[in-house]
Amino acid sequence: MWNGTEDKIKVKITWIRHGMTQANGEHRYLGKTDEPLSETGIRLLQEKKKEYFSSPPEFLYTSPMKRCVQTAELLFERNPILIPEWKEMDFGADLCTRPADRLCGDIPEHLAGAMRSSVFYLAPLLCRVGYVRLPLPGGCRLGPRPVDIHLAGLAAMGAEVELEGIAVTLRRTGPLHGVDFTLRLPSVGATMTLLMAACCAAGQTVLRGAAQEPEIGDMIAFLSACGADIQGAGTPVLTVQGGRPLGGAFHRPLPDRIAAATYAAALACAGGQIEIAGCDPASYDSFLRFLAGTGVQVSRVGDCVRLARDPAVPLRGGAHLRADAWPAFATDTAPLAAAVLLTAAGESEIYDSLFANRFACAAGFAAMGAACTVRGRQLTLPGGAVLHGTDVTAPDLRGGAALLAAALAADGETRLRDPGHIPRGYENL
Repeated sequence: MWNGTEDKIKVKITWIRHGMTQANGEHRYLGKTDEPLSETGIRLLQEKKKEYFSSPPEFLYTSPMKRCVQTAELLFERNPILIPEWKEMDFGADLCTRPADRLCGDIPEHLAGAMRSSVFYLAPLLCRVGYVRLPLPGGCRLGPRPVDIHLAGLAAMGAEVELEGIAVTLRRTGPLHGVDFTLRLPSVGATMTLLMAACCAAGQTVLRGAAQEPEIGDMIAFLSACGADIQGAGTPVLTVQGGRPLGGAFHRPLPDRIAAATYAAALACAGGQIEIAGCDPASYDSFLRFLAGTGVQVSRVGDCVRLARDPAVPLRGGAHLRADAWPAFATDTAPLAAAVLLTAAGESEIYDSLFANRFACAAGFAAMGAACTVRGRQLTLPGGAVLHGTDVTAPDLRGGAALLAAALAADGETRLRDPGHIPRGYENL
């Protein structure tokens, strides 16, 4: 890199990366979504590159998440003098952020359409910028996933909502205000949106019929660490005293219970033994109990689960599962359970109360030789299938993971084509 003269500047760069620590070696699952930079993000980064290097950075903190690695690679290309000085730091997966000086409330359509979680921009940008325009969120095609609860709650707090074709625009003329609001169903996403908005709203907000999943408790813990006053964690009624100043905080996100369940399902399909550490077994207890019912040996010690299965002994079927909101059987684990039951002895049924198209993976199961059928929200599995390798395509995030698990029980080679679903929910699956 050049400083405007002929003198080269040597910059010491310290990298903090996760995924290489002892904790990760023990399969401690620490994160969820991993999206690469969008085309707009790449363009903006390239435009800002000269500005970034107008004065040499002393430190660079990053992680192996795709967008972080991609950002670093783009910054360092054609700057060979910037030789990283690697230093392992046993911090797990650290991400440091600071508030931006200026924010824009317009969310690009291609970014919003890439992932369902773009809906979580609504409350923060509405509160900080005063308006937000969001094209309809994308993500997995699991059937109708309306954002009406998000919008109804924000409107009750004083937001002006305008629907325009494929986008929604929210504005506020003054601060949001507290409200007593009942969610028509316990939506995790809507509960999170309204919690964030309530922290910035003036006065008290009461959310009734709120979701109770562990991730809600995790968000409450984070917001509380930032200075929010939230009561009722773990119950369907949350009370927020809004308008309090929020500051920075240290928070360790809840380990991904669905990732842990996925590895447990893979063990059940393939046989052998595995140890999953760092994720509270209680957070995916219903799935562990299901596996035990099929004949998988399950033992728990603290935050560690040990699973074992003799592949020569057939699994037991005959399961009747109903996926629903917490604490019921988790909807994200329903396709994983289906993969386990494909070869099990006895007919099984799985019904998903939340998503109409949860079992799009059934087409892939059928291609492998399983005579499964889908009627509405119910998947029926005759059991006893002899699976064979073939070409299959991941229809969505969890369906793709389920096909991967099923392939472990199939004879021959399976080629799983994935248009990008699986990396959104797993790191190096």
